[in-house]
Amino acid sequence: MSQDDDRAFEDLSAETAVGVVLGSQDATPLELWVAVRPGCDLQLDDLVAVVSQDAQNRAVRFYGVVDQVRKRHEGTHFDSDAFRVKEGKLPAEVSYAGHVRITRVEPEVFFPPTPGDEVRLVRGLAYEKALFFDEMEHKVPIGLTRNGQKVYADLEFMNGRRGAHASVSGVSGVATKTTYATFLLYSLFRSGVLGAETANTKALIFNVKGEDLLWLDKPNARLSLEDQARWDKLGLPVGPFSSVGLFAPAKNHVLVPVPDTGERQEGVAPYLWTLVEFAREQLLRFAVSDADDTRQQLSFVAERVAAFLARAAHDSPDPQGTLLVDGVRCQTFSELVDVIDQKLGQILGGQNVAAPTQDAFRRRLRMAASRMGHLVRADHDGCRRAKIDWDKHQVSVIDLHRLHASAQTFVVGAVLKRLMERDGASPLTFVVLDELNKYAPRSGWSPIQDIVLDIAERGRSLGVSLFGAQQTASEVERRVVANAALRIVGRLDAAEAERGEYGFLTRAARDRATILKPGTMIVSQPQIPTPMLVSFPRPGWATKRSEVAASASRDPFAGID
Repeated sequence: MSQDDDRAFEDLSAETAVGVVLGSQDATPLELWVAVRPGCDLQLDDLVAVVSQDAQNRAVRFYGVVDQVRKRHEGTHFDSDAFRVKEGKLPAEVSYAGHVRITRVEPEVFFPPTPGDEVRLVRGLAYEKALFFDEMEHKVPIGLTRNGQKVYADLEFMNGRRGAHASVSGVSGVATKTTYATFLLYSLFRSGVLGAETANTKALIFNVKGEDLLWLDKPNARLSLEDQARWDKLGLPVGPFSSVGLFAPAKNHVLVPVPDTGERQEGVAPYLWTLVEFAREQLLRFAVSDADDTRQQLSFVAERVAAFLARAAHDSPDPQGTLLVDGVRCQTFSELVDVIDQKLGQILGGQNVAAPTQDAFRRRLRMAASRMGHLVRADHDGCRRAKIDWDKHQVSVIDLHRLHASAQTFVVGAVLKRLMERDGASPLTFVVLDELNKYAPRSGWSPIQDIVLDIAERGRSLGVSLFGAQQTASEVERRVVANAALRIVGRLDAAEAERGEYGFLTRAARDRATILKPGTMIVSQPQIPTPMLVSFPRPGWATKRSEVAASASRDPFAGID
């Protein structure tokens, strides 16, 4: 027995037994029932241990988590007997028992515990052994148990060494999916687990709904003492993200590129693509993508036009970002669409493409011009500088919430394409993307789906880890969800909880997922054989303007006459 085993045994022996292994129910190496002693409590999510002796008189420790508790009368036969027992007319005893799902056996001797063996709550090193935390070399705090003990994830299943990616599912507005994803990022950056790599590690967050994520750099003025105490238990400092870049789409119908935001104006940079960038990076397929249209002929037209524009960008590069197409200098996306419309037959080079297909492409191109054309232009000198430069900040928030759905698809596709095409040894980058069911749908097709799937399957080898969030994992491409090392759920719809995508949840966990409160998640990870319920504190950064401290949001011109 090692020194750690000795210490774990001492920690375990110091705890008072809360019960014994039940003899009226089967006890197996994988699960058992506990008869709770009078005067003791056993609750859901409690971690317990049993020490049993095998035939060679070796002490075998069974660690497990309580996933169900129940009480019932012994000695009664009918439901109405409960009233008679209450009135003292019928003798009966209350049976208080809990079901334990085994998480670890030390040493690995898989025989059943003996009925009557004492069951104890675990603390200290015994707690770490129960959840394999003692075998994690680099531990990332991911929340607290119900009784305030830290829960960890293994960094090697987040940074790509042994696995990567996280899938977060739950009901919109209640499951706190994006909040938990940003909490995971904060823990990664501020816990010290990344070591010397902290400065080089990046995060890209796509802000899809509202302006909640545009305040990550501002402290939360509404944190209570209880909130701060929970941060202290996690061993994390309380505060905002320290290095944040905010990017919002350039405003439409405005010549000078300025960010199109609502309440947040300070410190936000505009972004767009010049026509040369659009052509050189072959971003046309994101502009005309249609997930509901699987006609390959239409995709063929888009590919031919994109290749034609890429050659034009190569043949006549312009430092100002304009594009020379067959002798016509284009400064805006609408001008480029006009040229493509007129010369589409010439671009296709006599390929046998039906006229209706060409017309369908033209319609989609015109529609794209009205929805995202303002994001591709070079009609002002400032357009060259309106870029998303995530190398300057640890966390870059890319705002999408004011864009049409088609424009959102274009931005996400363009950014992820550039991310996956980085040269050389690139720093580890975490990507937070909400509404994953829209970008990687199970049914239908889109170019975004291909890129997201590429990240899920190859991202870990390229230093890209995806934290995807969605209301329904059942509507996300199977391989994207299957490649996620961490599977996380908040509040789930009852029907959704029964889908096969949540097979990692126990029966009790599925039932509990339908009643979870905001700030509580169920996390499944590779090293722990059962899902764990964790809670996380209120963010130390503001999630809306009203939470920003007065000193952080005051008018910079206040007091000036």
